[in-house]
Amino acid sequence: MKIVKHSGSIVEFDREKLKKSLLKSGAGQQIVEDVLRTINDQIYEGITTKKIYKLAFSLLKKSSNSHAARYNLRSAIQMLGPAGFFFEKFIARLFISEGYLAQTNLLLSGKCIGHEVDVVIKKNSAIEMIECKFHPLSETNSDVKVPLYIFSRYNDLKDRSHAIFTPKDKIAACWIVTNNRFTSDAMAFATCSGLKLLSWDYPQNASLRKRIDDDKLYPVTCLTTLSATEKDKLLVLDIILAKEIIDSIEILEKIGLSPNRIKNVLKEVSELCKYL
Repeated sequence: MKIVKHSGSIVEFDREKLKKSLLKSGAGQQIVEDVLRTINDQIYEGITTKKIYKLAFSLLKKSSNSHAARYNLRSAIQMLGPAGFFFEKFIARLFISEGYLAQTNLLLSGKCIGHEVDVVIKKNSAIEMIECKFHPLSETNSDVKVPLYIFSRYNDLKDRSHAIFTPKDKIAACWIVTNNRFTSDAMAFATCSGLKLLSWDYPQNASLRKRIDDDKLYPVTCLTTLSATEKDKLLVLDIILAKEIIDSIEILEKIGLSPNRIKNVLKEVSELCKYL
């Protein structure tokens, strides 16, 4: 059966690919099979992947909010836009969870010009810069122009001293992080130039998706028990990760949630982040 992707391209419906994404939500085998059976009965020639996704999401939500929240992860990351400011904060949180110090949104002077740097991290005295390429649409990939441009900025900064964590820090490496994917040319140039890449599915054993799942670093935009407006309010209040709500329960009351809704949100966060 032919289905239509976000880009408009037509592909064969891949039941196994959908099954894998459903299993990643944490749903059990029986729930996944039930969802697949329902979808199989309702899809038709020319249906869009967006409609299939919405159907799968609504079916998962009936079984568990946290399953739906995990299934919604990639869309939730895209909600950290539109400009990507909150995505930069999210990436800083990710590295902090791995033992780094991190600062965001820095203005540093290079040999030739000044540069706005999204994130700078430090671990074991090694200091690295991170440039975030946020894409609000899932079909947009980062091509070779991205590492070419960022490599030139890194070269302008790396031989200078900067007041970041100490008065005279030097940047020793550079990351490029995207919520989508890199083209093959972008990966080839980055590898050749010594740039570090992190994307939705790369590197295979340490991708953005895997790091989020392993460390339970789900953004608040995942949560199905909050409205889009409520999620935006939390982001503005610097609550980026769902698990940060556990230590700031009063913030849910601050954004106007009733006691019953607070209870539902905390239940979802607990299941999502395995706080039992």
